[in-house]
Amino acid sequence: MSTSFEEWWKQLDNHSQTALKQDLLAAVQQACETGGMKGEEASLRKKICDVVAELARSLIDENGNNQWPEILKFLFEWGSSPNAARKECALSILAAVPGIFGGQMGHYLDVIRELLQQCLIFHDCREVRYAAVKALTAFLLHVESEQHVVMHFKGCLPAILQNVLDSVQSDDDDVLKCLIELAENVPKFLRPQLEQIVELSLKINIDSTLDDSWRQLALEVLVTMCEISPASMRKHANKFLHPLIGQMLTMMVELDDDPEWSLADSIQEEDNDSNAIVAETSLDRLACALGGKTVLPLLLSQLAPMLHQDDWRLRYAALMTLSATGEGCRKQMEMMLDQIVDAILPFLRDSHPRVRYAACNAIGQMSTDMAPLMQKKFHAKIVPGLLMVLDDEMNPRTQAHAGAALVNFSEDCPKSVLSLYLDELLSKLHEVLVRKLNELVTKGRKLVLEQCITTLASVADTAQDKFIAYYDRFMPNLKYIFENANSAELKLLRGKAIECISLMGLAVGKDKFMQDCTDVMQLLLKTQSEMNDLETDDPQVSYMISAWARICKILGKQFEQYLPAVMGPVMKAASLKPEVTVLDDDEAKELDEEEWQVVQLGDQQNFGIKTAGLEEKATACSMLVCYARELKEGFVPFVEDVAKLMVPFLKFYFHDGVRSAAAESLPFLLECAGIRGAQYVTEMWQFMVGDLLTALKTEPEPDVLGELMHSLARCVEHLGKGRINEDQMRQIIEFLDEKLRNHFDKDKERQEQRQDEDYDEELEEILLDETESDVYLLSKVSDIIHAFFIAYRQEFFPVFDQLIHHFIQLLANQRSYSDRQWSLCIWDDVIEFGGSSSLRYQQHFLRPMIVSLSDPHPEVRQAAAYGIGVMGMFGGAEYAQACSEALPSLVQMICAVGSREPEALSATENAIAAVTKVLKHNSSMINVDEILPHWFTWLPVWEDMEEAPHVYGLLCDLVEQNHPAVLGANNSQLPRVVAVIAEAFAREAVGPDTPVGRRMISLVQQIQGNGDLFQLCVSPLSDEQKSALQSAMSVLTIPS
Repeated sequence: MSTSFEEWWKQLDNHSQTALKQDLLAAVQQACETGGMKGEEASLRKKICDVVAELARSLIDENGNNQWPEILKFLFEWGSSPNAARKECALSILAAVPGIFGGQMGHYLDVIRELLQQCLIFHDCREVRYAAVKALTAFLLHVESEQHVVMHFKGCLPAILQNVLDSVQSDDDDVLKCLIELAENVPKFLRPQLEQIVELSLKINIDSTLDDSWRQLALEVLVTMCEISPASMRKHANKFLHPLIGQMLTMMVELDDDPEWSLADSIQEEDNDSNAIVAETSLDRLACALGGKTVLPLLLSQLAPMLHQDDWRLRYAALMTLSATGEGCRKQMEMMLDQIVDAILPFLRDSHPRVRYAACNAIGQMSTDMAPLMQKKFHAKIVPGLLMVLDDEMNPRTQAHAGAALVNFSEDCPKSVLSLYLDELLSKLHEVLVRKLNELVTKGRKLVLEQCITTLASVADTAQDKFIAYYDRFMPNLKYIFENANSAELKLLRGKAIECISLMGLAVGKDKFMQDCTDVMQLLLKTQSEMNDLETDDPQVSYMISAWARICKILGKQFEQYLPAVMGPVMKAASLKPEVTVLDDDEAKELDEEEWQVVQLGDQQNFGIKTAGLEEKATACSMLVCYARELKEGFVPFVEDVAKLMVPFLKFYFHDGVRSAAAESLPFLLECAGIRGAQYVTEMWQFMVGDLLTALKTEPEPDVLGELMHSLARCVEHLGKGRINEDQMRQIIEFLDEKLRNHFDKDKERQEQRQDEDYDEELEEILLDETESDVYLLSKVSDIIHAFFIAYRQEFFPVFDQLIHHFIQLLANQRSYSDRQWSLCIWDDVIEFGGSSSLRYQQHFLRPMIVSLSDPHPEVRQAAAYGIGVMGMFGGAEYAQACSEALPSLVQMICAVGSREPEALSATENAIAAVTKVLKHNSSMINVDEILPHWFTWLPVWEDMEEAPHVYGLLCDLVEQNHPAVLGANNSQLPRVVAVIAEAFAREAVGPDTPVGRRMISLVQQIQGNGDLFQLCVSPLSDEQKSALQSAMSVLTIPS
């Protein structure tokens, strides 16, 4: 028996094949003659049609030709028949196999349209009309990329809408679902009737006599249209947006008044099918789709009255709306954040616990969406307000949510801001933790305790070394929980304690953590030995895996002794194989979205992936990366097994995080392999390169693709010259060529969209976001080219020549500033690693590079300035004239008004570094003594830590040479020299233990030998500068 249709079909002779096809069509005909439109007969007829459709699908060859021509005749004859059952059969088959016409579709287009049009208005039978809607929808989705074909059927749209309206009365929601599919896939097909569709959908949604499922489907039509065609909705349906938002708010108020709600001791799963949750989610999507400029004014006009209503539901819904729409309206909300925050904060004292909960939710969500502005501007109001709710002992669910909001606040809070509240915040957390720990022992209640520990972990993570003073207050209780919370219902609590302990240890560092390290490690090892008995989805598993990785960072090489015990469970979690099943469309719709993820493969085919354990798998993969990165030699015994596990995960399309971790692991695995020798590195690379190249070509997610490209760049750097063979190099260059061509194509598409009739400001924001994503990938192309130049230097030029036309095009005047920036970065590499050999390309980059020193965009100026610097440093005498020509523009750039503003500082300091390199390495055509006095006034520099050593290296040279341009007459400028050095250390521009740092300290120590002179130099310094200088000199003592 064969499971392959093709093998089975070939085993049949021509006569048998023909007979089978004839028998199937005869069976359909018999079913039509003996049965009605409903009941068992209709169900049997549908099943026979499904078999016919599947055979028809299987008989379409690779070229799109239908090998069963009789089926087309059957479709047209039966679709035109006055018999309702025959019509429905033809439409059913067409809906199941919309590609049934194969390469002849164009020839039959008018016939197909006429057939469907007649069926859509077939008055004798609504089942036929509804089947026609489904068939037309399937057909349009099949040809969605062929816009002219789609629009050929625009005359059918009014009949579709009439059938949608009729279907409401007949309780068949499949027709309305078709409208959603059309909105999602062929939005331009709906545009001629846009207002009518919006009006119809609103009418259905507002009708409270209908089942909630109908109202929610109608809302889904509207939200989908906003997501897929935001510009059209803003332009042509703007008058409906106010009532639409009003109706969503009305649905959000449809809440049960459960007096036990706030007393729950566990996080209750929300009813995702309730009107309130559906409306809340829809508002989030609507705001993200249409943008804050459109949505926020409409929202605020309706929320303000709701906040002052006596009914708690209205106040609750208004606050939850602010939470839901913060992401989409972020820019507009930030401009009026004072008023919004002041409007929310009073509700932390509201009489109803669910309103207080909603206020905490709004503060927490906005702390995430608008970080760090929210924290910087409103910390003095937010922290006391949330701490007040953290005392709400009578309503534990509300109390816990205040703790959750503090997590949102602290995660993205600047350390300097959070430090202001550590005493107050940690005193309250300790008070609540002790109280709730006693409550756990006496009453078994744990919700607030779990949240309190999570909040503590977040605060410690942000506070870092500032947490040292509070560490001893919390660690005993956490160790107690870790040791004693052993029952099944306390798994999550124990896991959170493990997480908190490891984050506190990471915050305070090895020296402080060592006092508890032995106890903690023994508990971890004991738990580790029991992990084989834990279920895959036990929350302790992921907490343990993450905790081990943090402790690895704390202990460094001392962690190697624990690695054999740790690796087994981590590898087990990383090796999880999710449950996967193949589904048709109807089966896919029935799956629980909380437990399954559906990936559409094509016509009526879907993968269902059970999501249980996927997050833990991703976490485990990330931890393997951590061990390889941190331990290196200690990880070598495991490198082969980990490589065999991780490399195939480059194609694990069920979870982005798993693929990202797999990509990130590759260069670290190569580094570990290098410890075993060069041959092992070569073998490891050959093992991973095929999967890596395949993943690069097929990865659908831009963020993961960026990780893959970065991984390739790091691998190339580590491999060096000679390990990448010709075929691999060819594939890499083809990949880069494709990405660069895609970059230009997408830019062209965006320019065309800007000419579209529906183009507006909000669409421009979306296009700018798309540009940003493309520029991110362009930066990764630059990373890969950079890595090849590091490895091959000028020997890479013949390969580079295959791509050079792209970088010439990117540098053209009409290209965006980001295109020019990254093109210049490539040319910088050509100069830096090609030296004088780069002269062969100077006609492409030299003039644009010098001109770009005056570009209005600092990113372009920075890339150009760096190029002049490497030209001076590595270009040799051949570039002396160019360096001299560029010097006035560099000086102008450095001295320009605003050159020291934050957005311009990196560019300015690169210009200073460029002048430095020219002065030191390529000064044959400039007057050095004329430039040096100006150069000294530009110091100190601190922003670019890679360029700073060049600048301070020249300063040391000049001081050691007693150069008057720096020291002045009678060493009168020595105080300024010391001030520059002190500021460099205060800003951490150079480290005291670096070669340049040692030279700087040596100079100061020489001055220190003259007590009076030294006092004259240090007395003008600020306290911060004095402290930094003293600290640097204490780190390293260099004999004078």
